[in-house]
Order: sequence, then structure tokens, then C-alpha cells
Amino acid sequence: MGFLDRIGTVIRANINDLIDRAEDPEKMVRQLLEDMENDLIEVKKAVALAIATEKKLFNSHEEHAKKAEGWQQKAELAVSKGEDELAKEALQRRKTEQSTADGFESQYTIQKANVSTLREQLTALEGKISEARIKKDLLIARSRQAEAQENMQRTMGKVDSSGAMSAFERMERKVEEKEATATALTDITGDSLDAKFRKLETTEDVDNELAALKSRMGK
Repeated sequence: MGFLDRIGTVIRANINDLIDRAEDPEKMVRQLLEDMENDLIEVKKAVALAIATEKKLFNSHEEHAKKAEGWQQKAELAVSKGEDELAKEALQRRKTEQSTADGFESQYTIQKANVSTLREQLTALEGKISEARIKKDLLIARSRQAEAQENMQRTMGKVDSSGAMSAFERMERKVEEKEATATALTDITGDSLDAKFRKLETTEDVDNELAALKSRMGK
């Protein structure tokens, strides 16, 4: 496949489709752009060579056309001097040079059309490359975003959310049990202390009653 055919393939390619099917979209889009830029270099070389050939053909046409004109003038001079044989020879030379000039003119016309086609292809490729450069960053951003989302989903998949919640619930129950135990101990300690004070108060009342009884009995 010639480089112009490759260029046509690249220009017609659906870049987004290639990206979607690529294992590494970022690498693919960079490679596509690099290939297009390399093809651009080849097209520019081809255009430059075609233009040089066009100019060479034009100059060759002009050169032989002038020679034909020169031999025409010499033939006319020979006729004016009565040198018919010399005039015939000059006319033969003029005919040869004119034929050569016409051949170069024909080739020049064809080459000029080729140059025009190459220029159009160059413009088209430059436009596609400009478009690809704009798309490249967007496509790479999309690829990285998709990769980040995929990694996040994988990470979330590794986390057993139900197991984690169960662990929190078990921990909460243990805390509640400790709180209940602490409250019960506080209550028990408080009840024991109150009982001692009540006992002291009861003992004091009995002692007072005993003393009063003894006093009344004169004991």
C-alpha cells in the first residue's frame, strides 16, 4: 500500500471506534496521531518533489519553445538570403524543438494537476491532524476517567459492606453491655451504702428508746 493510500485510510478511519476496540485507548490514540504526523511529513515531501518536477517541466518547455522560435528566425533569415537548403535544415530543427516543447508542455499540464491533487490531500490531512490533536486530549481524559471508575468499582467490590456493618453493630452491643454493667454496679454500690446508713439510723433509734425506758423506770 502506497503512502497516499495509507493517508486515505487514516483520513477515513473512525477514530472513536478504534479507541473503543483498543486494549489501551490512550496508547492507540497517541499512535494514530503519530502515524498521521509521519504521513504528513511524507505528503509534504511528495508535494515538494511534485512542485520541483512541475517547475522543471515548465522550464524545459520554455527552453525548447525558445529554441524552436530561434530556429524559426534562422529559417526566415536563410530564406531572405536565398539559402533554401539551410532554411530547410533550420525548419527541421525548429520542428524537432517544437515537438519536444509540446511534449514537455503536456507533461507539465499533467504534473500541475498532480500537484493540485497532492495539495488538496495535504490540506485534508492537516485538517484531520488538527482535529485529531483536539480529540486526543478529550479521548485520553475519557479513557482515564473510565479507568478510574473501573478501579473504584473494583475497590468497592472488595469491601464487604454488610460484614463491616455487622462488625459495627457487634461493637455497639458490646459498648451497650459495658454501659449496662457499669450502671448496675453503680446501683448496687449505691444500695449497699444506703442500707448501711439506714441500719445506723435504726440502731440509733433503738438506743434512744432504750435509754428513755430506763429513765422512766429509774434504772
